[in-house]
Amino acid sequence: MQTQTASSGLPFMKMHGLGNDFVVINGTDVPGGLSDSLVSAIAHRNTGVGFDQLAVIEESDRADARLVFYNADGSLSATCGNATRCIARHLMDERGVDSLVLETERGLLPCEDGGNGLTRVNMGAPLLAWNEVPIAQDIDTLHLPINGDPVATGMGNPHCTFFVDDAEAVDLNTFGPAHEHHPLFPERTNVQVAHLIGPDHLRMRVWERGTGITMASGSSSCATAVAAARRGITGRKVRISLEIGDLVIDWREDGVWMEGPTAHVFSGTFTPGFIEAHNG
Repeated sequence: MQTQTASSGLPFMKMHGLGNDFVVINGTDVPGGLSDSLVSAIAHRNTGVGFDQLAVIEESDRADARLVFYNADGSLSATCGNATRCIARHLMDERGVDSLVLETERGLLPCEDGGNGLTRVNMGAPLLAWNEVPIAQDIDTLHLPINGDPVATGMGNPHCTFFVDDAEAVDLNTFGPAHEHHPLFPERTNVQVAHLIGPDHLRMRVWERGTGITMASGSSSCATAVAAARRGITGRKVRISLEIGDLVIDWREDGVWMEGPTAHVFSGTFTPGFIEAHNG
């Protein structure tokens, strides 16, 4: 699919939330859409820019903006919590407001300025029924019949959370893909390993479907907090320690709220030659 950006280049922003990094593009700059090959080329950390997810900001008649997310392999993702927070911060600063609503495949997500440089988003109610996650069989999502007794949670995308003695000791390079493609998950799954540090405080590492190991994941943090609360490991408000910082997850009656820092690192433009070479 050829876009209308080939002759002028394609502007983008590079952002991250605790090292979970994103390329963000304005939908008006890609009226013809993005091909899988262009998304994958942008994702390459040696020959492109590199990202965990790519987000496109589009107009919405239901919210302040609509977000479309891509994984590094070019596949679509229904939600990306840290990217949502990053874009919310950018749009709030741009518009001079302290709250707004963003539309994703997950639904309408309220976003707020949390003060002290923090941004929070309501990721919606967790999906706990087997067919909502989804998993392939009508079984208890709190105890999956997989070695390690993981928990399945839907946050707009599927998650499989393992509570272990030491999350640092798990070889995610083999553990992650082995479970991402487990037959119980027809749409593949994100995989988390977590251990309890202290009261209502977890250490989590993550393997994201279609991407691999990431330094952080917002939806994975939400899923892990929900799974821990359901298991009675923690309460419903939890601090999740990731590679370079923390997210606070608060499972309230109106949904799962996530709060943490964001960063807009730089802005740039993909050259016309790069676009023409990869957007076939």
